[in-house]
Amino acid sequence: MSEIKRQLRRLYALTAVSSLQIAGASWVALLAARGFSLAQIGLAEGVFHLTSFLFELPSGVLADVFGRKRSMIASQCMFAAASAAMLLSRSMAGVCAAMALSALGYNFASGSREALAYESLQQCGREDEYERYAANDATLWRAGTALATLCAGFALWLGPRAAYGLDLALALLGLWPALCLREPVRETDAGSTARRIGGAVRQSAEFLLHSPRALRLMLCDAAVGAVATMLLFLLQARLPALGLPGAWLGPALFLLGLSGTLGAQAARFFGRLRYRQLALLCAGGVLAGTLLAASGWLPVVFAGGFLAGMLDDLLAVRTDVALNGMIPSGQRATLVSVSSLVFSLVMLAAAPLMGAAFGAL
Repeated sequence: MSEIKRQLRRLYALTAVSSLQIAGASWVALLAARGFSLAQIGLAEGVFHLTSFLFELPSGVLADVFGRKRSMIASQCMFAAASAAMLLSRSMAGVCAAMALSALGYNFASGSREALAYESLQQCGREDEYERYAANDATLWRAGTALATLCAGFALWLGPRAAYGLDLALALLGLWPALCLREPVRETDAGSTARRIGGAVRQSAEFLLHSPRALRLMLCDAAVGAVATMLLFLLQARLPALGLPGAWLGPALFLLGLSGTLGAQAARFFGRLRYRQLALLCAGGVLAGTLLAASGWLPVVFAGGFLAGMLDDLLAVRTDVALNGMIPSGQRATLVSVSSLVFSLVMLAAAPLMGAAFGAL
């Protein structure tokens, strides 16, 4: 087996392990079962997003300066520490610490995974295969998170301690493929650590200032993704309110989670469409899906959510490929992290607006 195939398989393994967080997918129900109030659960969610917002860019810079393999190892260590902290926590402070560590796990992986895959393929002269990797990786992630959501009842049956113990074991298992990753050879700036970090930040800022198209791609993908993501969140409450039996909610959310796998795989068949045309198609489709989900007929609501989820991942894969083709190697992880940061900022506006709109239905 060639080295590039081993590299991609290790990255796929990391994605699969990271997506299968059984306790992480049902953390709200598990905290409620331990006696925490909804206000406390909301605080814990706030800590997660605040940490993610503050450390998204710094984690990308560190990955570009010190290596993406080290960043992926750090990501798995953060996930393991988060599960251990939740497992051992006896107070709200422990829960908040666990949520912060979990956010750091996502931060360190964001950008590093894409950079490792793209530059590994680029060194072999096979960067045109990155779209297939991105589609497969997104498919694995969506399938894994959907399966984890389906197992929410199993997590509650296990109990909080055993469920987080399982997540801890999976995170530690993910350390093996992370340690086996190969760091692609690339040019790095000489000098002190502070100078290298400063150089990475400066060069990334210069790229964004002189590449308005990259910013437009990030904003477009974030806008479409924020609406689709919030819609799928809101359907967790809307589907039961429209009469879906409680026993069917898990399977329904599982199928909605799988919608993205179809979109990710379909991205390879839309290569002839210009990005602007595809963006308009996906944005219009997500808007249509949102309007369908606002209806009162359960099958139509489900179809609307499925359509939005599918088109969200279709555009996400195409955006990922387009951005990686534009970004300089030395700032790849940092600039992909900027894209994630843009998504978080758009979510801050989309979440209350869509919540209020669907709450009024």
